[in-house]
Amino acid sequence: MNKTLDVITIGRSSVDLYGSQIGGRLEDMGSFQKYIGGSPTNMAAGTARLGLKSALITRVGNEHMGRFIREELQKEGVDVRGVKTDPERLTALVLLGIRDEERFPLIFYRENCADMALCEDDIDEAFVAESRALVVTGTHLSHPRTESAVLKAITLARKHGGRVGLDIDYRPNLWGLAGHGDGESRFIESGRVTAKLQSHLHLFDLIVGTEEEFHIAGGSTDTIAALRAVRAVSKAVLVCKRGAAGAVAFTGAVPDRLDDGESGPGFPIDVFNVLGAGDGFMSGLIKGWLEDATWPKALEYANACGAFAVSRHGCTPAYPSLEELQFFLQRGVREKALRKDVQLEQIHWATNRHNDWSTMRVFAFDHRMQLEAMEGATAKKIGHFKQLCLEAALEVQKGRSGYGILCDNRLGRDALHAASGTGLWIGRPVEWPGSRPLALEPELGPDYGGLNEWALENVVKVLCFCHPDDTPEMRAEQEAVISRLFSAARRNRLEFLLEIIPSKVGPVDDETTARLIRRFYEIGIYPDWWKLEPMKNATAWDKACAAITDNDPNTRGIVVLGLEAPEEELAASFKVAASYPLVKGFAVGRTIFAEVARGWLKGEIEDAAAIADMARRYTRLCEIWDAARLQATLAAKGN
Repeated sequence: MNKTLDVITIGRSSVDLYGSQIGGRLEDMGSFQKYIGGSPTNMAAGTARLGLKSALITRVGNEHMGRFIREELQKEGVDVRGVKTDPERLTALVLLGIRDEERFPLIFYRENCADMALCEDDIDEAFVAESRALVVTGTHLSHPRTESAVLKAITLARKHGGRVGLDIDYRPNLWGLAGHGDGESRFIESGRVTAKLQSHLHLFDLIVGTEEEFHIAGGSTDTIAALRAVRAVSKAVLVCKRGAAGAVAFTGAVPDRLDDGESGPGFPIDVFNVLGAGDGFMSGLIKGWLEDATWPKALEYANACGAFAVSRHGCTPAYPSLEELQFFLQRGVREKALRKDVQLEQIHWATNRHNDWSTMRVFAFDHRMQLEAMEGATAKKIGHFKQLCLEAALEVQKGRSGYGILCDNRLGRDALHAASGTGLWIGRPVEWPGSRPLALEPELGPDYGGLNEWALENVVKVLCFCHPDDTPEMRAEQEAVISRLFSAARRNRLEFLLEIIPSKVGPVDDETTARLIRRFYEIGIYPDWWKLEPMKNATAWDKACAAITDNDPNTRGIVVLGLEAPEEELAASFKVAASYPLVKGFAVGRTIFAEVARGWLKGEIEDAAAIADMARRYTRLCEIWDAARLQATLAAKGN
């Protein structure tokens, strides 16, 4: 059978609520970051980030947290056909904190949770047969029902020629050996657990664990003796994780010293958070295992991925992309606290963003000053009109990808909130309309702390009227605002769009936009998106695109703004812009809504007619852009 998947993981799936404050007790946490969790879930996402085609078999609840896990996995590129929805049970939760380098308090909320209801009926033979490997974790051997499901999956994987791996993943709490308050406990001796594990160890081709986990699997607190006990019942490759000392692999007889096993290079980094490090390690190891790399090379991958994990907040969010891993292995450690390595963190951020926005057809109705100046305008009426704009956008989108909106919160709050979850790309402006020097909307607060109230799907959009010939004072003031805003956006896990309009400030030539772009990179601003004025010739576009790719080859791209240009002018500008792959589309507003808004605010146009008219105009611009892109693509292919 054609193996369309590289690896399927099976077992726990939870939502991790990670305390945002570092160095305190869970009792003193004031806020939490929400991530996917559970070892098999982390490994599925971690291997997907490394370019493997991964899948997960588990159960989640029929509620918000279950949908969150499913959606996050899909965004990571994980196949979720094996993720079953339990109609009766809730998704598991875990509360975690970082007290110091050695203490990481956590509480498992897993009483009758969805993933522990996994059963044999959830294991589909055809699905398991698709994968080159199956990786299971020890926790799901702790209950007869989940044990039966795991054993069925193992039997089917072996039947269809797949490899089978075990991450011992010993959590005494989840075997009923520790109380609710002892979630961070990693080892309690138990003959029952040892016997259960040893009854299944012969089924595996790869067994991975810490020294303590091999102690429970081997029934001895002497690591060599424990490894030999495991070897006595299993021919698997044994990989023993040793914390800061790295890891060793044993393909045959276990020697007298751990140091005599095969090892890979380690990485001297500062430990920030060990939770989830094993799953990151396992992700890298699986990559090497399935590549048939030498064990030293596989352990190099694993150690590097583990190093990333212990250096960052959270489990899955800490794991590297393939590009990031390759860069790190080539360049090496520059800053032992990896989360403070600016170059590495930029690559991490830029190569792990979610969603495909390779096409951007954006209806921009974030305008405030222009609408407020229209006859008949009030804040309430403008808010209602923006809801009509959203309805027009959704009518054109029809659930398809590649469509978006720009909408503000001050006048367009209802539309902004209603857009959440629709599949639209959502940009949200923060600049005070028309301000120069740049000032921001009051809702952000003096420390920009208002961003922590934003939905993660909102993109921070800021418009700056700037020019290379600005006075040093003007430049310094505006750059200070943007630098602080950019840092706040990253801190709150929000993408950032920078719109620059030099033509409203001074004369422009083919160098103007490119000079501005390079300046922002010089001061450490790496926008996910650029929003640029349409440039009329190839030279200006060449220089602008080069300024971006020279500094950030992983940028999301550019959208072209409209400035209320008539359709014919936009069509001409689209034709030029569409020939540049870095330009992903447009963000146009007044060309679509201005005439309609004037009539509607004066009571001359009904709601339905306004929606229909804007949908027609928006559709027309989408068609013009798509035609321009198609023509450019065909021309590039020589057709």
